[in-house]
Order: sequence, then structure tokens, then C-alpha cells
Amino acid sequence: MGRALLVLANETFRSKAIDWIMRAPVDTRVEFKGPKRTTPQNDRMWAMLTDLSLQLAWHGQQLTPEDWKLVMLDALRREKHDQLRLVPNTDGTGFVPLGTSSSDLSKEEMTDLIEIIFAFGARHHVIWSEPKSKAAA
Repeated sequence: MGRALLVLANETFRSKAIDWIMRAPVDTRVEFKGPKRTTPQNDRMWAMLTDLSLQLAWHGQQLTPEDWKLVMLDALRREKHDQLRLVPNTDGTGFVPLGTSSSDLSKEEMTDLIEIIFAFGARHHVIWSEPKSKAAA
């Protein structure tokens, strides 16, 4: 077996997972992840990152929402005591951090990330806006 992904959405998929595990060769790797982040969580995160980018300069620089996402994902990684991984960049003038992608976060991890962003913003007097999908509704 190469790679496969099952979402344990019902008993049929649970049974299939059990069957695959029982038939898997020795040394097969199995990974369990919590439920994937939700669209409302994603919308909330991007609204908050946009609020940070519009209201704060960080060490004299205006960061984009994408920049803030990297800063906050780093904060999440440190909060969870995950190992910091850096590699030299391609021309040897600096380093590139390796880490978690927000698209791979579980619901629980996304909740933790949003709480980290909220606490950071509160310390810096950020005024939060509503996510666009919620504001349009």
C-alpha cells in the first residue's frame, strides 16, 4: 500500500480502517490526526491576521497577513514545545524556519492559534473586526 487517507466519518470508514490495519505489512506507518480546522475558524484567523497587519508595526515593519501567520504559527509551535527547525537559505546569507502549515491544523490546534493571536492582539490594543463571511451574512 502506498498512501491512503480515511476520514472516520461513519462506521463503514471505521471498519475499512480496521481492515487496512489488520492487513498492513509490518513497519507500515499509521498517523492519527484530529478533525481538520473549520471554515469559520479559517475565516476568523485571516480576519485577525489582517487586523494585526493594518494596526501594528512589528519592530518597525508593516507585516502582511501572511507574515503575521508565520509569526503566530511560530508562537503556536513554541507554546506546544515543538522543536524549532531552521535550515540555511540557498545563498548562505540567513536561515529559513521549517514548521507547521496552517492548512494542516486540527480544530483544536486552530483554536489554540486563534487564542494566541487574540492574546497577542489584546496586549497590543488591536481592535478586532468580524470575518468577511460573517459580516456579509
